[in-house]
Amino acid sequence: MTDRAPLMTPVLIAGCIIILISFSIRASFGVFQIPIAEEFGWLRSDFSLAIAIQNLAWGIGQPIFGALAERIGDRKAIILGALTYAVGLVLSSFAVTPGAHQLYEVLVGFGVAGTGFGVILAVVGRASTDENRSMSLAIATAAGSAGQVFGAPVAEWMLSIMSWQSTFLIFAVAILAVLFTLPMMRAPAVSKTELEESMGTILLRAFKDPSYTLIFLGFFSCGYQLAFVTAHFPAFVTEVCAAIDPSGVLASVGISTTSQLGAWAIALIGAANIAGTLYAGYLGKRYSKKYLLAGIYTGRTIAAAAFILLPMTPTTVILFSIVMGSLWLATVPLTSGLVAHLYGLRYMGTLYGIVFFSHQLGSFLGVWLGGRMYDAYGSYDAVWWIGVGVGAFSAIVHLPIRENRPPPAALAA
Repeated sequence: MTDRAPLMTPVLIAGCIIILISFSIRASFGVFQIPIAEEFGWLRSDFSLAIAIQNLAWGIGQPIFGALAERIGDRKAIILGALTYAVGLVLSSFAVTPGAHQLYEVLVGFGVAGTGFGVILAVVGRASTDENRSMSLAIATAAGSAGQVFGAPVAEWMLSIMSWQSTFLIFAVAILAVLFTLPMMRAPAVSKTELEESMGTILLRAFKDPSYTLIFLGFFSCGYQLAFVTAHFPAFVTEVCAAIDPSGVLASVGISTTSQLGAWAIALIGAANIAGTLYAGYLGKRYSKKYLLAGIYTGRTIAAAAFILLPMTPTTVILFSIVMGSLWLATVPLTSGLVAHLYGLRYMGTLYGIVFFSHQLGSFLGVWLGGRMYDAYGSYDAVWWIGVGVGAFSAIVHLPIRENRPPPAALAA
C-alpha cells in the first residue's frame, strides 16, 4: 500500500498567495467607481470603459502569458506579470483624464494575466496528481475568492483614510511582494508523450474539436456576469437599495450606509464562493464536469432574474450575494480541469488562456455596457437582463460537450 500524495504542496500554497493578492486588487476596482468619477466629473461610462479595457487586456494577455510560461518558464512569466501590474497601478494613480486611465488599465489587465488563473492554474495542475488535480485547481481558484473577500472592504477602508491615488500605490507594492513566493513555484515536468507533441499540434487538435469551441462559447457569460457585478454592483447597491435600518442587524456590525453594503456585498460574494468553488472541485472529481457547469450557469440565471424582479432591499442584496457567490468562480476549476483532461497538461496554460479570452470578451461587454446603458437610461436593468440571457445560453451549450479525450489520430487528419 502506497502513501497518498499530499494535497497541499508548496506550489499550491505559493499559487494561492499570488492569486489572492492579485485578485484582492482586481476585485476592488468597483469601489473606486464613484470616488474617481466624482473627483474629475467623469461620466460613469468613462471609468467603466477603463475597467472594461482592463478585462479585455487580461483576456488578450492570458494566452500570451500562458505561452510565455511554457517557453521561458513559469516563474519568469510571473515576474513579468507582477512588474507590469505594478507599473500599471502606479501610472493609473497619476491619471487625470479618462483616456490616460483607460490606457494604463491595459498594463493592469496584462499584469492580472501574468499573476492570475492562466499561469498559476497550469503550474498547480502539473504539480498535482490525477487524484488531487480537481481539488487543487479548486483551492487555487478559491484563493481568488478569498482575495475578493478582502479586496473591496480594504479598499473602502483605505479610501476613508487616504486618497485613491495613495491606495493604488500601496496596491503596487503589494503585488510586487508576491515575488517572494517564487522559490516555492517548482512544478515537475509533464509526461514524455506530451513533451513530444508541439504546441501547434495540440492547438490544431483543440481547434478541430467541437467541444473546445463549445467550452470557449460557454465561458463568455461567466465573464459578462462576474465583471458586471464586480464593477457596478457596489454603485448599483449604493444608489438603488432601500435604506439600512439603523436599529437592524447590519447597523449593529458597522454597515450603516448602502455604500458600505455595496462593498461588503462583493466581499460576501467572495466568501460564499470559497465554499462554492471548493465544493465544485470536490464534485468535479466525481461527476461529469459539463453537467456541473450547465447546472452552475442555470443557477446563476435564475438568481439574477429573481434579484432584478424583486424590490432591492438589504436582505435581497445579502441573499443574492450568497447565492451568486456560491456559483461565482465555481466554473473555473471545472473549465480548466476539462481543458486539462481533454488536451493534456503540457500546453494547458495556452489552451485555457484562449478559452479565458472568451470569458474576458464577456467581461469587457458586461462592464462597458453597464456604464454605457447607465449613462443612457439611468438604470442597470437592461444589462442585468442581457446577463440572464447569456447565462441561459451558456447552460445550454455545455450539454453537447464530449468529455472523452479525443484521440490524436482522429483529429490529426
